[in-house]
Amino acid sequence: MSKPAIIVEGISKKYQLGLNKGPQQTFREAATSALTAPLRRLRALTGGQVAPQETGEFWALKDVNFEVQPGEVVGIIGRNGAGKSTLLKILSRITEPTAGRIRLRGRVASLLEVGTGFHPELTGRENIYLNGAILGMKREEIKRKFDEIVAFAEVEKFLDTPVKRYSTGMYVRLAFAVAAHLEPEILIVDEVLAVGDAEFQKKCLGKMQDVARGEGRTVLFVSHNITALKSLCNRAIWLNSGQLLQNGLLGDIISNYLTSSDSILTEQIWNDLDTAPGNDSIRLQRVAITPETGSLSDQITVATPLKLEFEYWNFDPDACLNLSVHLFNMEDICIFATVSTPGKMAIGSVKSRCFIPANLLNDGTYRIKILVVRDASKIIFNDENILIFEVSDIKRQINWYGKWPGAVRPNLKWQTKSEECEKIN
Repeated sequence: MSKPAIIVEGISKKYQLGLNKGPQQTFREAATSALTAPLRRLRALTGGQVAPQETGEFWALKDVNFEVQPGEVVGIIGRNGAGKSTLLKILSRITEPTAGRIRLRGRVASLLEVGTGFHPELTGRENIYLNGAILGMKREEIKRKFDEIVAFAEVEKFLDTPVKRYSTGMYVRLAFAVAAHLEPEILIVDEVLAVGDAEFQKKCLGKMQDVARGEGRTVLFVSHNITALKSLCNRAIWLNSGQLLQNGLLGDIISNYLTSSDSILTEQIWNDLDTAPGNDSIRLQRVAITPETGSLSDQITVATPLKLEFEYWNFDPDACLNLSVHLFNMEDICIFATVSTPGKMAIGSVKSRCFIPANLLNDGTYRIKILVVRDASKIIFNDENILIFEVSDIKRQINWYGKWPGAVRPNLKWQTKSEECEKIN
């Protein structure tokens, strides 16, 4: 039996909160902070949440242990803040653990945050060779893969331009192409692919399938995209609050994750435009599902009319945009899809609402997929699991005889007429 490609033994990572201001801001960080300051002030004035300054210790990871065999494709799932990205940074040798150790067999290529691994002053061409050299490849090896990398990334026209001038989409395309094509034995990919457009995401997933199945390399893949995980992985690791909650077959873990209270996600807010999900065209600001006349904390039952709220920032003047929402149940069956009316949007905040009537959904756990569409035809952003919520059945909890069958349970109008029947002797 071959030795594991990855061994993680007792990994823990501790951070100090509020005690270290960190390095000086870069010009880009300072400029971004200045540009988004009005948004932060507006949120404060209108009752938006501002995170308090915390101090003390925070354990991003605590005593995590697992092994990955050569050729395995392992998905890592968990809520935001579960420790997924910290784990990948440790495996990529970007961050040192506070305790424990890792053992890796083979070259590691990673695609974590936008900006990781590239030198902004160097051109795309120079960064390809630099990354290959960091992986320990000879120049001739890199040269053999060069044309394939450039074609995949679709950056031929900008190959000799410093990457600091690339758009976010171009940057991610080139970074993924380099990581996937320079023949690492271990490929580590974070949720960063979500910043690309839908067509590019599909292309990347296809390449990762080739890397894993066709070339037999080891892949660690962090994603909230359940469909992508199912297409790539047969095993998963579930992290929760920095601890390994479950390690096993993908289907079992996804089922447990989606039905756990920890996975319920009825609201997400992004105050920092620079790190919010999206791309050069749009970035998300807030998404939520709430009772139509209640609050976020109210229980959702089969008799609760629901309100879906989407807020995003549009960066393209006069873009013709609309939203498409798909609702899936636990069996990954699409219950329904609905679209908003396309319309010209000015630069700035866009708010859209959708209403789901009462007595439509059966009890169970649901996930919402959102797509932002330009010109009623081109998908410019999508998220497979933007919200996850649970619908309860109060009647069944009190005096019902069992779960109502079917994906939906509409309260349809009935008419019943009773007529006296002739007795049969």
